[in-house]
Amino acid sequence: MARKVVIDCDPGIDDTVALALALFDPRLEVLAITACAGTVDAVQSTRNLQSIVERLDPPRMPRLGAATDPDLGAAVGNGTLLHGEDGLGNARWEPASRQHLMLSEKLLSDQLRANPGEVTVICTGPLTNIARAIQRDPSLVSTIDRLVMAGGSVQGIGDVTAAAEFNMHFDPLSAHIVFQSLTTKSLIPLEVSNRLTFGWELVDELPEKYSRVGEVLQAVVPHLFRATRQHLGQESVALQAVLPILMLVEPMLMEFEEMAGAVETSGEITRGETVFDRRTTRQWRTNMEVACQVDVDAARDAFFNTLKFAAREA
Repeated sequence: MARKVVIDCDPGIDDTVALALALFDPRLEVLAITACAGTVDAVQSTRNLQSIVERLDPPRMPRLGAATDPDLGAAVGNGTLLHGEDGLGNARWEPASRQHLMLSEKLLSDQLRANPGEVTVICTGPLTNIARAIQRDPSLVSTIDRLVMAGGSVQGIGDVTAAAEFNMHFDPLSAHIVFQSLTTKSLIPLEVSNRLTFGWELVDELPEKYSRVGEVLQAVVPHLFRATRQHLGQESVALQAVLPILMLVEPMLMEFEEMAGAVETSGEITRGETVFDRRTTRQWRTNMEVACQVDVDAARDAFFNTLKFAAREA
């Protein structure tokens, strides 16, 4: 039986790849996709989500949720340096439909209520939506099967600041709320997602443009490589948003360790840093499992196999 999932994302280029994998994988039933601000602002994020899903045109169309501006204290930056001004490599896509979408946190809540204990929520962007949903209805916690989050860092080495990973740094208060919630959580931190990297060969191995998946990915993925080379001086990229999808469809790819984690919400230098109690005598309560190892070769094979299947289906 396919696993029911809701994907919460801030559609940039790696999220586009992740959506292409998830929407055509028979092991996942994508009930809804909810947009949040992060890589781009709320309006652009919602527009990107609609455009991506319309162009992929999956066999089972999920419900889509609209992003709203983050609360005070969030949105100190975005991901346009690497993802382009529109978050999609400057593809400038516009959704064909102008239909009014339900707010992301409301759609998320409704899907959890309709399928209590059955839905895994995949969070590949800032944790704004899940935090809002929990705050508005604390009893919602008991309806979530599992949260799978991409972000944070166990080692305390960030990518947007010296200490913080982008998703946690963008909205640290929401991340703190989610970390402290009594939900079953899995975290894939930056140092693990950075082990699965791709060079330009990924562009060469993308599906052909005659498939919908190929047409979408060939329009956006090359920009990420060019921007990474230009701005970071790196020849390879890590597709952070892809790891939660691979984790769910191939559970043996990663090893996890039970940990006690928290998020710094106000530090001038450490804002958004994820801190884990790794003392010999732990004082904090364990609140999540954290990926500590990934079988890189097996993950790479799983990625390309899933991508090829998606292209055949699209």
